[in-house]
Amino acid sequence: MFAEMEQIVEQLKQETRFVPKEIIFCNIMNFYGRARLPDRAIFMFDQMSSFRCQRTVKSVNALLNSLLICREFGKMKEIFVGIDQYACPDVCTYNILINARCLSNDLDGAWNVFDEMRRKGIWPNEVTFGTLINALCANLELDKALRLKIYMVEKFNVKPNAFVYVSLMKGLCKVNKLNLAIKLKEEMLENKLALDAAVYSTLISALFKVGRKGEVIGVLEEMRENGCKPDTVTYNAMISGFCKEKDFDSAFCVLNEMEEKGCKPDVISYNVIICEYCKEGKYREANELFEDMPRRMCPPDVVTYRILFDGLCEGMQFREATFILDEMIFKGYAPRAVSIYKFVDGLFWEADVEAVWTVLNSLAKGNIIDVDTWRMWVSVPFFVRHKSIVAQRSVLLLSKDEAASRSFRGLGKLLSMEKIKKAPSLEDSLILSALPKGVTPPSSPSGKGHEMAINEKLFTLHLAHIDRILQSFPSPGIGN
Repeated sequence: MFAEMEQIVEQLKQETRFVPKEIIFCNIMNFYGRARLPDRAIFMFDQMSSFRCQRTVKSVNALLNSLLICREFGKMKEIFVGIDQYACPDVCTYNILINARCLSNDLDGAWNVFDEMRRKGIWPNEVTFGTLINALCANLELDKALRLKIYMVEKFNVKPNAFVYVSLMKGLCKVNKLNLAIKLKEEMLENKLALDAAVYSTLISALFKVGRKGEVIGVLEEMRENGCKPDTVTYNAMISGFCKEKDFDSAFCVLNEMEEKGCKPDVISYNVIICEYCKEGKYREANELFEDMPRRMCPPDVVTYRILFDGLCEGMQFREATFILDEMIFKGYAPRAVSIYKFVDGLFWEADVEAVWTVLNSLAKGNIIDVDTWRMWVSVPFFVRHKSIVAQRSVLLLSKDEAASRSFRGLGKLLSMEKIKKAPSLEDSLILSALPKGVTPPSSPSGKGHEMAINEKLFTLHLAHIDRILQSFPSPGIGN
């Protein structure tokens, strides 16, 4: 409710009983950052002086963090360059800047920021090292990450926190160094660091990946002994592991156990199984689980629809895919552009023109069809083979690309003249009446009854040439 919030903030300018505290504006900037409104965050920062509020490093850090969330790295640099007029940067300021460099995949720049803070006498903390170690692990520079873990203790007397250990364990599991990851887990226990479900979930995923699923039971028992209750992420890791081994019965057992233990499965739990079903060609099973999701109090999301739609298209199950597509559009979802292209291409190969028309009509109504798919639909070979259908239907739906739209509408106009006295069908009349203003080509009474023949070679002309040719012909008139 930003509009209402801003009204209240505006009233603070006239407040005389107290001076608004800086924390108010820090929170507002954080809200703008989370809402991906960086310009409003900057405006709020600039307006603080009009509220008689002194800007300090806290408000500067709040603004930098909001810009970081919005990935406005250039604006962050501009703010930091002029920071001296407000305050001296602290460790939090540099942690934000290091994180920005890491997110930009600029590790050299992150080290430069680290060196700068050292030169200014600012002592790094666990967040500083955690950010650098996480970035090194994400880039699989694990040797450097492990050395930095030792360096932070010996040189700066900063103990690694749980985030550092989890980052290292995830990186090690990615490269199948599971034994070393387990040693880090033991080190966490020795240092009396609380192990959360994320640590164990990472290990469970890695155990399945390297074919050591027999050890998963021991990990679950250790979790319970340490007072760490398995959460949805833990169970999803097990479901994913069993599905990748094609052990769907065990995956469903985990799904049922979740409900028994009071841990409600989320949409990811079902998406994982549906995805693996589709990969195995078990389309009926995938569709049954998809239809059962609402009964299990977990309605499918856009990812679920896309997984099933892609799987059905890959398996040439176009009839079932059409039903899923219609339901997606009805719910306001959209398939990926490449999936639509493959789907329409598959219908082309089956020469099911009516099905293509139905699908494209639905896509056009949902405004989720791209230029490449239209280009396939109005391609020369298909126009020549099915010109009676294409001319009367597809050309009426083009509205985004105005140049192509004029050309294709004109082609439809010319093709329809082959049978001058044939009245438009009820379906086509309804489509014409439903078109938005500006889509139907301009008409002229001078073209009524105009006859002409069409040569098939016309379709081999470039669209621009066709468009110019069409400009020389009068319109057939309103209603034709």
